Amino acid sequence: MTGSKRPRLFYGYIIVIAAFLIQMIGWGVVQTFGVFLNPLLDDFGWSRAMVSGAVSVNFILYGFFGVYSGRLGDRFGPRLVMTVCGIFLGLGCLVMSQIGEVWQLYLAYGVLVAMGTSGVDVVLLATVARWFKKKRGAMSGLAKVGAGASMFLMPIVVRWLISSYGWRNAYIFLGSFVLIFLVLVAQLLSRDPSRKGLLPDGVRDEGALVTEVSEAGLTLVEAMRTRQFWMFCGVSFCIFFCAHTLTVHIVAHAIALGVVAMTSAGVLSTVGAVSIAGRLLMGNVGDRIGNRKGLLIGFTVMAAGIFWLQGADTAPGLYLYALLYGFAHGAFFALISPMVADLFGLKAQGTILGIVIFVGTFGGAAGAFLAGKVFDLSGTYLQAFLICALLAVAAFVILLLIKPVRKA
Repeated sequence: MTGSKRPRLFYGYIIVIAAFLIQMIGWGVVQTFGVFLNPLLDDFGWSRAMVSGAVSVNFILYGFFGVYSGRLGDRFGPRLVMTVCGIFLGLGCLVMSQIGEVWQLYLAYGVLVAMGTSGVDVVLLATVARWFKKKRGAMSGLAKVGAGASMFLMPIVVRWLISSYGWRNAYIFLGSFVLIFLVLVAQLLSRDPSRKGLLPDGVRDEGALVTEVSEAGLTLVEAMRTRQFWMFCGVSFCIFFCAHTLTVHIVAHAIALGVVAMTSAGVLSTVGAVSIAGRLLMGNVGDRIGNRKGLLIGFTVMAAGIFWLQGADTAPGLYLYALLYGFAHGAFFALISPMVADLFGLKAQGTILGIVIFVGTFGGAAGAFLAGKVFDLSGTYLQAFLICALLAVAAFVILLLIKPVRKA
């Protein structure tokens, strides 16, 4: 390419760092709700199904608002959208610290926190996909390491905050930190390389050519006319059903088995720590062997981990489950966005990804509520976890049947 050269520091790496930090803080708020679960139950005497219902509302609205966040991100860029998301997320945590009635829980966590997290995946992963082509899987995985880091660190931090200062003060700390930190980091974001006269991966070229390359692909309407779109939405439903059910309830499950609270929180932290390796490794593997094959590996490992969970009733057994599931969890959330880009291109990446995740949130909402209801009726989560294992197998089969989209 005549006259092309790479800058000393490709700004795409700044985008990845910003996405990493926002993922770490944004998902940290969501992934630690399981640590707050028992304190809320103890203070208010609510049923697990009632509290889990707020999680289900949160997840459905997260997906619903995510569709609009993705569309707004495609149109106006990620900086504005993620700034607004940061404000809502911080306010949601602050309102959580003051709740006293069930409807307040549903408003604070179900609505405000959902609005705050609606762009954390859709907008950020769509932005990373625009900035990279050759390393799209690896960079998406690196950005998603932020979510894994939050799953590793935040349960321990929040458990300590609750033990030392109470759950209300813990939410005040989270809300204040989010309002300041997330909003500041959002100012580093930029929609795509064309804004800086670059092609994906950092090659300089004419602005018109950059825009043309960046916007190749199907529109949302064209994508929705394909069988592959709805099949991958089904895969997304299974992923989020399993992920949200296990993330929300695994700490309470461990405590119900007689594992002490701090050790139980450590199971969730281990999932987060191992998911970091899953995101990094499988992001690179997806670039090399294909994102579909990477997802198939993820579902194989996930099914093995959840079937193992059926008989794991001690701390060592739960930690072995965390090793298996954590790896699969990381693989999924590193490869969803690159898989969407592979199938449908980048023209409407944020909007299409938003719809795919929105469908998935119905799975997450159903799983979180169902697991709470199952425990209320039977005193155990095992039946709910078995459903997760069967859905992992179903998603594996659907992925095997997905063929490349025929583009004109």
